[in-house]
Amino acid sequence: MILRSEEETAAAGAALARVVRAGDVITLSGPLGVGKTALARGLIGALGHEGEVPSPSFAIVQPYEELNPPVWHVDLYRIEDPSEIEELGLDAAADAVLLVEWPERAGTDLWPEALTLSLDFIADSERILTAKVPPSWEGRWPPR
Repeated sequence: MILRSEEETAAAGAALARVVRAGDVITLSGPLGVGKTALARGLIGALGHEGEVPSPSFAIVQPYEELNPPVWHVDLYRIEDPSEIEELGLDAAADAVLLVEWPERAGTDLWPEALTLSLDFIADSERILTAKVPPSWEGRWPPR
């Protein structure tokens, strides 16, 4: 999927919001500044959050418990070793959507059933969004 602007990136997040379920894990990979947080903002806003959606780079975990389903927005950029993941308490998000930026910092096998989204630069402000779609997401992603 080609995303031509930050608005289109947020719209992709809004499309995700229409199909997420409690317990889903969505991972967002890509270089700095490619739009991972813009996509997350689109999803969180479309689920009804009003106000700012800050990047959780420093907090690492930003829960949005008031949403239906709740969303835990996680940014693992500052994680240096996969063993640090246990300290974040992400297992408590079993009834929420877990939206994880920089999932590669957690190792390779932590979320095998995640919808794996990758963003990359292609030209000017354009990005390419690719997905690895596990069986639990078939029929839900990509949007129709």
